[in-house]
Amino acid sequence: MNIIVTTSDGSHTIFVPELNEHYHSVHGAVQESEFIFIKNGLDLCNADPVCIFEVGFGTGLNALLTSLKAFEQRRSVFYTAIEKYPLDEQLINSLNHYSFGGEGGNDIINRIHRAGWGVMCRISPYFNILKIKGDLLTEKITGNYDLIYFDAFGPDKQPEMWTKEILAKISEVTLKGGAFVTYSAKGEVKRNLRACGFTVKVADGPPGKRHIVRAIKI
Repeated sequence: MNIIVTTSDGSHTIFVPELNEHYHSVHGAVQESEFIFIKNGLDLCNADPVCIFEVGFGTGLNALLTSLKAFEQRRSVFYTAIEKYPLDEQLINSLNHYSFGGEGGNDIINRIHRAGWGVMCRISPYFNILKIKGDLLTEKITGNYDLIYFDAFGPDKQPEMWTKEILAKISEVTLKGGAFVTYSAKGEVKRNLRACGFTVKVADGPPGKRHIVRAIKI
């Protein structure tokens, strides 16, 4: 049974006993997502509109933060996310991520979670989302993306998600000059990214994490 945990910045994450893993950093769930995927991802992407592909929709936190930033920047975002195991609605409704979204945060996160699967839905004037219920290992991925949020469970928990074959699949739909951001800076991940046509840069990580990876498609 999944367990809600309060992290150091006051935001919730989920602990999965079967994997002995949290969805986000216990040092701050919102803090981590903002640092990795917004500061080192969306903020450094010049595309407008911007097309984003997320591996691991999870709690919808990255989608929420991206929608808020899209509104702030007045920039159109078309966001596609794949998730093999969507979370239970009751569990989702118990999370406090909405409280970090300011006025209207609750409405936005509810719209994101209520959006139907398999169809692009307009959440706000600047944010549209397509949620795919499927397995990245077998699902055919289409489209062209400016930015990849790779937020699967870690290589030690889900090694099959970080293989050269899977990263090649992601590379095929990443536009030249597009960015790939993730929290894992393991050597094998960096080597596989390079083998799949990315230049790899290591950046300082958020609290509790030494480094993250930001890779650019050649």
